[in-house]
Amino acid sequence: MTMERRKFISLSAGAFGALSFSASSYARILGANDRVNVGFMGTKSRGMGLLGSFAKMQGVNLTHNCDVDSRVLKKTHHAIIRAGFEPPKSDKDIRRILEDPTLDALVIAAPDHWHATAGVMALEAGKHVYVEKPLSHNPHEGEIFISAQDKYKKVVQMGNQQRSSAESIELMMLIEKGVLGNIYRAETWYGNNRGSIGNGNSTPPPSWLDWNLWQGPAPRRPYKDIYVHYNWHWFWHWGTGEICNNAAHELDIARWAMGLDFPEKVSVTAGRNFYATDDWEMYDTMQVRYDFPGDKTIEWVGNSCNKVNRFGRGRGTLLLGTNGHAIVDRAGYEIYSTDGTLLRERKAENRAVNTNDLVGAGALTEAHVNNFLESIRGVAKQQHSPIADGHLSTLLCHLGNIAYRVGEDIYCDPSSGRVKGAKANRFWQREFQDGWNVSM
Repeated sequence: MTMERRKFISLSAGAFGALSFSASSYARILGANDRVNVGFMGTKSRGMGLLGSFAKMQGVNLTHNCDVDSRVLKKTHHAIIRAGFEPPKSDKDIRRILEDPTLDALVIAAPDHWHATAGVMALEAGKHVYVEKPLSHNPHEGEIFISAQDKYKKVVQMGNQQRSSAESIELMMLIEKGVLGNIYRAETWYGNNRGSIGNGNSTPPPSWLDWNLWQGPAPRRPYKDIYVHYNWHWFWHWGTGEICNNAAHELDIARWAMGLDFPEKVSVTAGRNFYATDDWEMYDTMQVRYDFPGDKTIEWVGNSCNKVNRFGRGRGTLLLGTNGHAIVDRAGYEIYSTDGTLLRERKAENRAVNTNDLVGAGALTEAHVNNFLESIRGVAKQQHSPIADGHLSTLLCHLGNIAYRVGEDIYCDPSSGRVKGAKANRFWQREFQDGWNVSM
């Protein structure tokens, strides 16, 4: 078990009850000097959900608004005012937003290719960062992000909000006490019923979209009318596939429960089984196996277009130990003996399991946002998803993609996670667009 996990569980035992109270309980006693000025980058769907969660926190000002879609920028500007805040500084260019010394923290919900670059830029400008998963578009960007946080010492929290689930934290405490014995295997899954994205047309970008700024650090590509706003997920140039889009949550829970860092071997079976003639570049069905030191394994099965439920859940994690097994998701957990007897069960009051939800607002996100803000203020007993953990879990996702793209098993240094062999290393990083370079 990693030292970070031991420390988190130990501190969480004392803070556990705090997760159940209102996110504004602490904030009510804040003075004016403790207010956090928060800006948002990307507010179409998930970004709007995050904005709503931050708006519920007392001791917070929503002061900055950034989106390259002028329609979204305007809509968000007025939404912030309607929520009772002063008119925010609204600008399509994140560089101008970050120049403002009054901004304390940046929330990044832009497309994946922006996550690490915007995060590093924010750190360089002296801002704290809440970044949606995945932490990076490729492993090297994650390394750069880690290096920048280490240099500038600001809080970086990744948006894998199950880390702030009271039920998941309680399960980790029970695991630490030995309820499952030695956990030797985890099985994780995600299912959805995504439809065809169709075929795009090469057209001039619409007047409401700054296509150059949308691409940002990504090398330039011509516009097609299929990319914006969501379908970029399924194109390697900007997206990272279903595994980074969703397995970033469940693989994180499995790795957390088992106290694991880097695998030795990654094996993938994946392909396209639906809508073969549309422009979707990636797999829609994937099975990944991670082999770790000590004969421990984690598996992820993703079905993007075939919503398979396991144990009545569209997503979740099964933990197999020598004393029994546990099933955990965002709605709670169940613990069973090796003969299948239910030993313990806890359900969340606010269930969040809809795999079709693109916004993701709710109690888990609010708890995660509250932990981020308390970490900024220095009153959190433990930050729930620091950048080191975010990078480790994102890296597992990237390794799955790399194994798929090289078409064979890949092997890693279990002390660093670095891939072995020239074929795999081709996908470790890519060049930045000129003018958008960030470095370690």
